[in-house]
Amino acid sequence: MGTPLTTQLLKRFVPLDSLKRQNLDALCRKTRISELEQGRILLKQGDDEQRIIYLVSGNLLLTDKDGDTIVIESGSEEARKPIAEAIPRRYAVATATNVEFISLDADLLDVMLTWDQTGTYEVNDLGTIEEKVETQDWMTVLLQTRAFQKIPASNIQAIFMRMQQIDYAAGDTIIKQGDEGDFFYVITAGSCAVTRETPLNKDGIRLAELEVGDTFGEEALISENKRNATVSMLTAGSVMRLSKGDFHSLLKEPTLEKVNYQQAKETIANGGKWLDVRLPSEFESAHEADALNVPLYFIRLKLNTLSPDTRYVVCCDTGRRSSAAAFILTEKGYNACVLENGLKSIEQE
Repeated sequence: MGTPLTTQLLKRFVPLDSLKRQNLDALCRKTRISELEQGRILLKQGDDEQRIIYLVSGNLLLTDKDGDTIVIESGSEEARKPIAEAIPRRYAVATATNVEFISLDADLLDVMLTWDQTGTYEVNDLGTIEEKVETQDWMTVLLQTRAFQKIPASNIQAIFMRMQQIDYAAGDTIIKQGDEGDFFYVITAGSCAVTRETPLNKDGIRLAELEVGDTFGEEALISENKRNATVSMLTAGSVMRLSKGDFHSLLKEPTLEKVNYQQAKETIANGGKWLDVRLPSEFESAHEADALNVPLYFIRLKLNTLSPDTRYVVCCDTGRRSSAAAFILTEKGYNACVLENGLKSIEQE
């Protein structure tokens, strides 16, 4: 026991092996290897907790509802994939030996995969800050926040495209208490102080310090109230800002037609086509019959291989990547709908 956690270890697993270096490094910093003794329960059958398990060392015993068992050995081809991934779990998972494993937040990984497959365009278009993205990776930090995970995936690209970079000197005020809310901000370089003026302290009480990847300003935009604090630069630095109008419009789900699994099957029976936008390694594990596999990051390059006369049911694991793909297809004039909540929502027989 005692296997060290490295990015090379994470790259043993599917689809972690597809992540860009920045996101893989960030995931490595947020992840740890856990241990469990032989004969213990790792996952219960029917469990619906949104986490992904990878086996690092040892053997696991998977038992289905009929009592049939499967042994998964670390280092095997099966161990490259998430263990008992379907939600709710179809198998009870117990340790056949002492094991080491990794547990990841499923939503975080899905956001990272979506960003990885749409982010190339944003970084290229934000050429003036490309070096800072490389060295400080503010986008990755931002994408790991719970608030940002709630933004529709199909809007991620537009948000980064519409942001403006503003540079500040140490001591400069970015927003002032009492002003109208006009922008949402992300710190990309340097650090800031958050202070609030009170009747007894006109100089302001320091409430917090913000670092690269931290956001501020959204409260006034959402509540339509005035700024409730002042944010000033502690050091020289930069922020990216998004206007109030863009903030409100891009936080909303775009108009996409969603279908449940039964409606999707009827569409396919009437001449439609499954379009699976997961990675090839995910697609090979399991997919709908006769589905096309065009990974999200290839969707713009492969548009000319799709038929404008075909209705496509776009799918992925959760609906996040497929929403992004369907938004692109719809903008380009293709007939596309989204499998609501993704393939993981389909009841396992």
